[in-house]
Amino acid sequence: MLISFDVYGTLVDVRGGSRDAFAAILRAVGAPQIDALEFWEHWEAANIRRYRAPYTPYRDICRASLAETFQHFGVRGDPDLIQHYFEAFPRFRRFPDVDDTLARLSPRARLAIVSNIDDDLLAATDLGRRFDVVCTAERARGYKRDGTLFRFLLAHAEPDARRLLHCGQSQHTDLVGAKPLGIRVAWINRRGLALAAGVPKPDHELRDLRPVPSLLPADSD
Repeated sequence: MLISFDVYGTLVDVRGGSRDAFAAILRAVGAPQIDALEFWEHWEAANIRRYRAPYTPYRDICRASLAETFQHFGVRGDPDLIQHYFEAFPRFRRFPDVDDTLARLSPRARLAIVSNIDDDLLAATDLGRRFDVVCTAERARGYKRDGTLFRFLLAHAEPDARRLLHCGQSQHTDLVGAKPLGIRVAWINRRGLALAAGVPKPDHELRDLRPVPSLLPADSD
């Protein structure tokens, strides 16, 4: 049995951890009055739209999305200011349910991470433990949204989708990318969001990771 996890938003509080970085970006362009989280939400949505072929490194996507978000908010700024965000990765914190849940799962299954990220940024993130399998966009040369990253996981770690459970918070990358491949998905809906139109229904919907061990078959004990 293999259990895979999205990282940013599922294991790590990227939204909360990014607030100060994006506030610094807005101060640098003379727009501190713009809400940093509202700005971040638009930037993140712009990122997701760019998770498509041909492969573009995550850092380049982030810069392009920042330029687009500056334009959306009517702000003139240098997209290289995204460096504030990259420098925040070592300060991102795990959600409080993560460590105990992973400790309960690790004797029963292999644990994987599947992330739309560059390897160096993942390495800068404190995950608190080693994982059996690591799949990044950089290694797969593609992202979750079109299934590329999940196909990479299946090819390199668990070819039988029936023996894979993926846990992720993003409707538009985790659910959209994994469900068409027959992968069972637990949607970790920490913010209590409604499922968007056209997004495949998850197999399970959870508010955090604590119930995940109960989703494993009895023979994995």
